[in-house]
Amino acid sequence: MPTEIKQLTVRDKNFDSALSNLLDRQTETSSEVDETVRGIIDQVRLGGDQALLEFTRRLDQFSVSMGEDLEIPKSRWAVARQSIDPDLETALLEAADRIREFHEEQKESSWQRERSDGSRYGQQVNALDRVGVYVPGGKASYPSSVLMNVIPAKVAGVEEVVMVVPTPNGRINETVLASADIVGVDRIFRIGGAQAVAALTHGTETVPKVDKIVGPGNQYVATAKKQVFGLVGIDMIAGPSEVLVICDAGADPDWVAMDLFAQAEHDEQAQSIAICVGREIRAKVSQAINRLLPTMERRSIIEQALSDYGALIEVDSIDEAISVANKIAPEHLELMINAPRDWIPKIRHAGAIFCGYYSAESLGDYCAGPNHVLPTSGTARFSSPLGVYDFQKRSSVVDCSQAGAATLSGIASLIARAEGLTAHARSAEFRGYRQKVDPDD
Repeated sequence: MPTEIKQLTVRDKNFDSALSNLLDRQTETSSEVDETVRGIIDQVRLGGDQALLEFTRRLDQFSVSMGEDLEIPKSRWAVARQSIDPDLETALLEAADRIREFHEEQKESSWQRERSDGSRYGQQVNALDRVGVYVPGGKASYPSSVLMNVIPAKVAGVEEVVMVVPTPNGRINETVLASADIVGVDRIFRIGGAQAVAALTHGTETVPKVDKIVGPGNQYVATAKKQVFGLVGIDMIAGPSEVLVICDAGADPDWVAMDLFAQAEHDEQAQSIAICVGREIRAKVSQAINRLLPTMERRSIIEQALSDYGALIEVDSIDEAISVANKIAPEHLELMINAPRDWIPKIRHAGAIFCGYYSAESLGDYCAGPNHVLPTSGTARFSSPLGVYDFQKRSSVVDCSQAGAATLSGIASLIARAEGLTAHARSAEFRGYRQKVDPDD
């Protein structure tokens, strides 16, 4: 039976409304989840380690008697690293090197400039002191999340990276621990869920309070991050994964289909869309989907995602395709077209752009170099991928000379008085009309 995937044409009269309906994947957090998470956060804030231990016993079916037992010692990380397949360790090391090399280019430096009157202005850049990284450990474990979240923090110069990872029934994922050892995590706690976010936000007797929390998680984790934002920084509230593939007649339809599958297999809410330049390539991609889908191990998940949120969109030109892509503002955008680099300047909204027939999005998930933590659900219109800049903060520097202050005071005084802030005006005027008295005179 052919897979049910929506077929749209940009020439259709109702195309815009059909596209809007396709993209409407807003999943409102239920009031029950909101209330549950709020209660967990309050209990950990007030109860510290004891509350954390109770939630870990109840939700992760893992029981320890002391908070300090929740920390996984570094010696255990080393054992995990020795236990994984040597080829996997090599792959993780190579991926880490590529990711680190890319993120080194993002580092910002402090700077100062001097004006002709001797005044100086500038910017002081500092890394955050302590960051918390949430790594999923329930139904699936993702060593790639360790690499992508920890490496930019370390490149930024963060002094301490604290990782939390749930260990249901006490089971620890060896590859996740090995990855933490490779990238230089400082401490690891075997906690998860909203209670882990609460512990990182407020601190407990055992878990240190952090300045920012990053990393993916389920709806309870995402809701907790949303609720604690303001007390700590967060990376983003990520929605379901998505890929948009623009393909022309030169694209291999099997490759297009498999790239759609790769995104759809994440979960039933993932979105995979192909914009096909011409009717012929759309037909070929549709045929490839139906031929290859029965071979997929996660067929039921892929099929559901494609049926609910997938689409094949026919356009007449690459210009039209880019226009539609900018409306969608996808997390991942693949340009499986001839001369893809020529079109990059026209792309305004995308989390990551993959150029050419060989640049599979899956390569970016693991080892191409750029970060795989990307804005979803159209937020690429105003958000950027996770990067070193997310772990640095900037302080403005103002250093006025006497002559510079005399010039600025008149400007500031006029604006301040227009705003009715006379203390501001007089503070500025003191610098302009009074000479500093040297106590030695």
